[in-house]
Amino acid sequence: MATTTLDLLRKYSVPGPRYTSYPTAPYFHSGFGEADWIDALAQPAPDRGLSLYTHIPFCDSLCYYCGCNMVATRDYGKTRPYLAALEREMATAAARVDPARAAHQLHWGGGTPTYLSPDDIRALMAMTRRHFRLADHAEISCEVDPRELSRAHLEALRESGFNRVSFGVQDMDPAVQQAVNRIQSADLIRQVLDWSRELGFESINLDLIVGLPKQTPESFRHTLDQVAAWAPDRVAVFAYAHVPWMKKHQRLIREADLPDLSAKLALQEAVESRLSEAGYVNIGLDHFARPEDELVRAQRNKTLWRNFQGYTTHKDSDILAFGASSISQTADAYMQNEKTLKRYQDRIGDTGLAVERGVRLTRDDQIRRDAITRVMCDLALDFSAFEAAWSVDFARYFESALAGLRPLADDGLVEIGTGSLKVTETGRRFLRNIGMCFDAYLKDAAGEQPRYSKTA
Repeated sequence: MATTTLDLLRKYSVPGPRYTSYPTAPYFHSGFGEADWIDALAQPAPDRGLSLYTHIPFCDSLCYYCGCNMVATRDYGKTRPYLAALEREMATAAARVDPARAAHQLHWGGGTPTYLSPDDIRALMAMTRRHFRLADHAEISCEVDPRELSRAHLEALRESGFNRVSFGVQDMDPAVQQAVNRIQSADLIRQVLDWSRELGFESINLDLIVGLPKQTPESFRHTLDQVAAWAPDRVAVFAYAHVPWMKKHQRLIREADLPDLSAKLALQEAVESRLSEAGYVNIGLDHFARPEDELVRAQRNKTLWRNFQGYTTHKDSDILAFGASSISQTADAYMQNEKTLKRYQDRIGDTGLAVERGVRLTRDDQIRRDAITRVMCDLALDFSAFEAAWSVDFARYFESALAGLRPLADDGLVEIGTGSLKVTETGRRFLRNIGMCFDAYLKDAAGEQPRYSKTA
């Protein structure tokens, strides 16, 4: 009997990373401290740009599916000490970075960045510009919750230089929205999209989630039809990560309401079919874009990269991230800030930095990161080009990885030739599993709580 895609999903549905970094965040450690991060910041990097990230953790209400570091509160006064801490952290970092380096990318995430009032949106961007130089034509983007949003918020973003917005839609079905405590109407989404286009944002992204409670392929097709009619420039379709042992509020979701593997497969097939029909290109793990989009061009040119913001065209950039739980990176180091609001603000008040943990990459880490990223971005690996870039014998260096890939090749997920590896159409659903074959950190620890959500 022929193996079906559903059989493969059952076989390969295991906890695994999404590879927004390598080593992945569970392997960051507290032995990496402030002195290490100060040293990493001070390293000369004339050929690397800057990418700035600011985390705004506040939300008006709790979405039960949320996996982000957030604080649900109606007490706006909590933003005051937080914004003051952000200013001091930016000043501390900027003092250690070559002022000649320009930021080509800036992103605000959360939480809900537009929880901030319009005036505080302007104040935070002015603060950022005091400490860092933004390049002409920089990509400046913000995550936006359509609920509680006014046109004045979007006007403040445009006046501050933002040219991209990303709206959280997730699912438009009322039963699903009720099950995850996120109620928003189609009229509301249409209104914020109209405002954004009237104000001249260059790129609009909509975020969707598959795998939510009460979600069915039939109901989600209606959401996809609405998205196609709204015609955003990009669509990100994330798989819901059910990790209640890490995110306690996810226990508010009834596991019996979650779609099974068969339904998840049908959901994924609906996404791929409907968005393809609407003219979008499937970039890889979770992103779709118009054919003329720079992400599509970067994938064709093999310059696409992946980091904590997902797929990006800014490969050769150091990420300076500010705020609670935010993750920074240089060419050879990752650093994560304190996660809790109080500890973050206290640490910033003491020293101007709030390093909780991090890791300095070895050469092996960098080599494996490149291999995993090329698989996730190019959907292929050219062994000769990789050998030339890293001065290694690919077959010898990755002997264990290639052995691990053979069962995946037997199942039709990858094609391995004498000088290349190629992800098949079927294999695109299993990019995380393919990347795991190159991961030297993954270990089978009996009885250990899973570090990651399941790959399917």
